[in-house]
Parts: sequence; structure tokens; C-alpha cells
Amino acid sequence: MRYQNTYVKLDTRLYHKQLPNPLDNPRIGHFNNQVAEQLGWTEDVDLMARWVDILGGQYVPAEFQPLSMAYAGHQFGQWAGQLGDGRGLLMAQVLDKNNQLQDLHLKGAGLTPYSRMGDGRAVLRSTIREYLCGHALTQLGIASSNALGFVVSDTKVRRERIEAGAALMRVADSHIRLGHVEWIASFAPDLLGEFTDYMIDTYYPECRDSDTPVLAFLQAVVERTARMIADWQLIGFAHGVMNTDNLSITGSTLDFGPFGFMERFNPAWINNHSDHSGRYAYQNQPAIGHWNLNIWLPHFMRLDGVTRETLADCLAPYEATFMQHYQQGLCRKLGLPHQRESLGLAFEWLTLLEDNLLDYTNSFRALLALIAPDQHSYEQQLLATMTDELNPEAQQVWQAWSMRYLAQIQQVSITQAIEEMQTSNPIYVLRNSMAQRVIVAAEQGQFEELNRVFDLLAKPYTRQDSAIDLDTLPPAPYAPQMPISCSS
Repeated sequence: MRYQNTYVKLDTRLYHKQLPNPLDNPRIGHFNNQVAEQLGWTEDVDLMARWVDILGGQYVPAEFQPLSMAYAGHQFGQWAGQLGDGRGLLMAQVLDKNNQLQDLHLKGAGLTPYSRMGDGRAVLRSTIREYLCGHALTQLGIASSNALGFVVSDTKVRRERIEAGAALMRVADSHIRLGHVEWIASFAPDLLGEFTDYMIDTYYPECRDSDTPVLAFLQAVVERTARMIADWQLIGFAHGVMNTDNLSITGSTLDFGPFGFMERFNPAWINNHSDHSGRYAYQNQPAIGHWNLNIWLPHFMRLDGVTRETLADCLAPYEATFMQHYQQGLCRKLGLPHQRESLGLAFEWLTLLEDNLLDYTNSFRALLALIAPDQHSYEQQLLATMTDELNPEAQQVWQAWSMRYLAQIQQVSITQAIEEMQTSNPIYVLRNSMAQRVIVAAEQGQFEELNRVFDLLAKPYTRQDSAIDLDTLPPAPYAPQMPISCSS
């Protein structure tokens, strides 16, 4: 691999150098060959031979320079003070096959100075969820961290019960969070200029061509964040804990805790059982992204040329960027051009889904059978299931809407519409019930289901022979969706 450990060269107040605390008897959980090849990991015989020892914390290659990062953040809208890597270590930074800098971050590596009341460990349950979700989002085309692999061990970890300790090697284009700047502003303000230069030069070098590089950088972060959250909304993904310490400066999904993929369409869905006020409900994610950035940006007023007015200009494109990306994507999901008539149909369609609690993923995919029934036998089954759930009044609404939709489709290329719909509407997402089946089997030492689901999610837009009915089966219409705990 081509190592480029740059973070370790920054001021030592920003991190703590340390080795991982080894797990007891680490064993193979899963290895992501696609990520390994992209990193160049597969070209190193030593890395391939000892990857379980590396992820288990028992062996640290000479080129690795492990450290835990300091950062702070606002959690559920309240200032939480110093946080930091409480159970993870930035092990190394490398250039991948596309010359993209990637962080290798070992999660579950043991206690750090930032562990607070934690034990520095991760359990198999949460490790599997993060591993599969990063993989799922990446294959769906959504900017996200991914993972090289994970290991399970004999280390016992106490949560609500005693569970098996595990560790995951997360791979992300950056682990710098909005909370890094919040930490600097509170505890080391003299570092802000140096750290801002590092963020620009490392992640946004194109901003150096601007007359005002700092402002160009801030606006770029705003716009990337808006596009990421629009992608979440389009696919029905709820992050669940959008604290400022969980948002990356690169606009990539980071830190999978109580996440979930929408099943029965309910915009007010709260998937985090600790979110009593619904702050991080699915429908609130765009507004929370804006709130987080609005909290983050004023810290840069310490720098020359940055004023409240110029920061307002940086934040201003957020709403327009989000709306344009979301509306364009919504129209693509219907196979229609981005125009007023298409948007009207799209929002009426979402209302139909919400009023009847229809399955979000299956319903969008079912529309392929409406416009080309002879070509989509699987989607015909989805369409039949969907319409069977509608009461007589809803049936009338559906019939009226579908006639207007088909009239619009006739005005565009059917071939192009089908292509857009097939590549915008997945067949498979990581439903909570799917992840739970993998976890139950893995806790019994059986990883065949994990292998199957991993392969299924690798091609989410294509019908797979390995699929079973449970992979696409939503819960009963009025059954509560499974809330997820932050405990991991």
C-alpha cells in the first residue's frame, strides 16, 4: 500500500498516539476483497497473511502509526464538550488505486484517553450492522465509509448483556468531523488556521484556486453535506444520530449507530430509541444538517477575511443544493424529467405511500411493472401486493394517479425511463430484520447468512438468485418498526 500518514504530523494536542489493546483469540468474521483491492492491501503478502491479527490488535505493521483523535460536538442539540475516539484508532492513511486518500480506522481497539465512561470495545452485533450498512450504502452509490473487514473474539463485553467483542477496520475518505473544529475552538484555538489549511490542502485542494480559499472550502462542505442528505432521503435511509461529531467534512456517511432503512413509508419515523423528541426523525434530517453546519461555521470567524456575512453566503446554497439534488433524484426514481409536472406527480405519489403505509423500496420498484408489465415479472408481484393493500378509496386515488403518471411517461423515452428507474430504485436495502437474522446466526458462530446478505447487497439493483422472500418483506402495515439502540 502507498502510505501517506499526514494526520500524525499535525500538532500533538489533536491526538494521542497509542497501540490497540488486543482482543482475545480474534477470528475471521468477514473480509471485503473489493475494498482490499482498492486499497492495494491484497498486493502485500504480510497484510493478507496477518489481517486477522491486525484487526484483532495483536499485530501492528511497521508503516501504521495508530492514534486516537480528539474532537468535540453537539449531541441532540446540546454542547457535549470533549468527546474523541473512545474506542477507535486511526491506524494509517493510504492512497488507494484512484489516488484518493483513505483512512484505516480500527473500531473496537480498546480504551483511549477519550473513552470517558466507555470500555473501548465494540460488540459483534453493532459491528455487523456497521459492516453491512457501509457496504450497502456504497453499493447504492451513496457517499459512505466502508470497511475492510471485521473479526470476532473471545473477549467478553458487557452491554445490556454479556456479548462477544469484535473489531472492524473502517475505511473512509476522512475521519475529520465537524466536531474536530468545535474541539479546536474550545480547547486549542491557536490551531484553527493550521488545521483549516490541512483540511483544504488534503481534502479540498481545488479551493486553493479561489481568491478566498477558506470560504470556498466552507461552501464546498455545505454543498457536499446537502447532497449526501438528499441521497439519504431518496433511498429512505435514516442515520438516527446526526450529532455534529458524527458528520464528516467530506460529505460521506460516517458512524453507524441506530440507523435504519425506511420500510413502511412514514416520514416521521424515529429509528433511534433514545431520540425521545424525534429530533433525528427521517423527515428532519435535511433541517438538522443545516442546523449542524450553522453551529460549525461561526468558529471560522477567528480567521482573517471570514465574517458573519461571508459565512451566511457559504451556508446559503444548502437549501437550493439539497432541493435540486433531491428533486432531480425523485424524478429519476419515477423515470420522468425534472420539471414541475413531474414533481407534482412525485409528491402525490409520496402522499399515497404515506397515507397507506406502503413499503417505500418495493413501491418505487413496482412502478416498473406499471409502465412495462411484460418485461418485469418480479415487479408485477410487487405491484399486485401493493395494490392489494389499498382500500377502495385509496384504489381510486391510485387509479387516477397511475393514469396521469402513464400519460407523462408516454411523453419521454420508455427505454430511458426504465433505465433510470432500474438504477435509482433498489430491490434490496439492509432492512433491520435482515440485519437481525445475520446477527442471530453470527452470535451462534454461523456466518453463512452474513455471506449471503453481503453478496446480495453488492448488487442491490439486480434481482439475485440467492434472495429469499424475507429479504424484501416489509413488516405488517401497522406494526411498529424496530427501534435501534445506540448501545454498541
